[in-house]
Amino acid sequence: MPADPSPPRRLFGTDGVRGVANSDLDVDLVMGLARAAGDLAGGGTVVVGRDTRRSGPMLVAALQAGFHSVGVDTLDAGVIPVGGVSALVTECGADLGAMVSASHNPAPDNGIKFLDADGSKLDDEREAGIEARLARGAPWRRPTGAGVGAGRALADATDRYLAGVRSHAPESLAGLRLALDCAHGAAHRAAPELFGSLGADVATFFADPDGMNINHGCGATSPERLASETGAAGRIGFCFDGDADRLIAVDEDGSVVNGDVIMAIIALHLKSRGELAGNKVVTTVMSNLGFRRSMQEAGVDLLETQVGDRYVLAAMREHGAVLGGEQSGHVIQLDRGTTGDGLLTALRLLEVVVRERCRLADLRRDAMTQYPQVLVNLAVRSRDLDGARGVGEAVAAAEAELGDDGRVLVRASGTEPLVRVMVEAATAETADSIAHRLAGVVRRELGRA
Repeated sequence: MPADPSPPRRLFGTDGVRGVANSDLDVDLVMGLARAAGDLAGGGTVVVGRDTRRSGPMLVAALQAGFHSVGVDTLDAGVIPVGGVSALVTECGADLGAMVSASHNPAPDNGIKFLDADGSKLDDEREAGIEARLARGAPWRRPTGAGVGAGRALADATDRYLAGVRSHAPESLAGLRLALDCAHGAAHRAAPELFGSLGADVATFFADPDGMNINHGCGATSPERLASETGAAGRIGFCFDGDADRLIAVDEDGSVVNGDVIMAIIALHLKSRGELAGNKVVTTVMSNLGFRRSMQEAGVDLLETQVGDRYVLAAMREHGAVLGGEQSGHVIQLDRGTTGDGLLTALRLLEVVVRERCRLADLRRDAMTQYPQVLVNLAVRSRDLDGARGVGEAVAAAEAELGDDGRVLVRASGTEPLVRVMVEAATAETADSIAHRLAGVVRRELGRA
């Protein structure tokens, strides 16, 4: 039975530290995280960015205070996609990046993502080191006078980031009609400015952040909303999340194009041009069976990791792959960046549209056939799947029933107190029936929360 091998840690999950701002994630904790990260780095400079949440300025101030207190300088990039923080870390020669965002979570939540000097998320070892320093209450370095860290605003941060993204664009997007769902988040300025400057006819939606409307019924977690907007009809739609590391597209016919389909389109295009490094793509255990079969039929080697784009990146580096990602819309292109960047992913997709001279809807249909997938999230008292013998037996029975025409995955969430049951089958009815049957076994074995 596939399972997530990494046990959950007290603070860091698969996407940094998250919680309800000013409750689970308060000023004291954020200052402590910054002190621990800065102390572990031994000084230097950190680029700090944020999304549009009301709590963002408060937590940025705490983060900066923590860094300054241990002698680390900060460069404040303001509201910017996390891809911008990643790019600026390397451009500015900084030692760390920090993004204040809870990504696709609702507005009351917030979080901290730390990035390494190459712009990628810190690995498990570095995050564990930060958490251990914080847990021990280790004595921090306490510089005085000129040793105290200083802060400086990067007033042109978004412009510098967009200049780098624009360098990867086709010569012109003239003639393309786009609809942008900015989720009232970090992409609300950057995305319209980028695609408009490249000559596209841009219609912008959900780009008026008020601090509390981020991701609310819009964005990458609700792409159907953009598909239903009258002004988006017939356009290629791009749906970002709060920090714009994810991209979910909507084609000209109003069909949703998720991360699996996006990767399939890009992978097949790169392979046809001899540009798919190592003839490999990296994905997670959550990727659709249809994606797996598409890659197999195309002769592309598929490498699988546990859930989390950090693990995708690690496998890409280990195996020399240039493309990897998740069904949720995190796509990493190592020839263009070291973290998920929705704007870069959108540009790559448009590059395929331009070069192939066809509609996104046609690319979607040709890339893969999606198997119906049912996902059930269960709040349980225990996430110890290894000790749940009945669950293992039920999964084995379901796999035997599905044979080659489906797939079963039961895993504990790395970020929430949940067990997730996912079933793919030839029909939605079969997937739904088996998923809810397995959910009943999980509840009996692990208890309801």
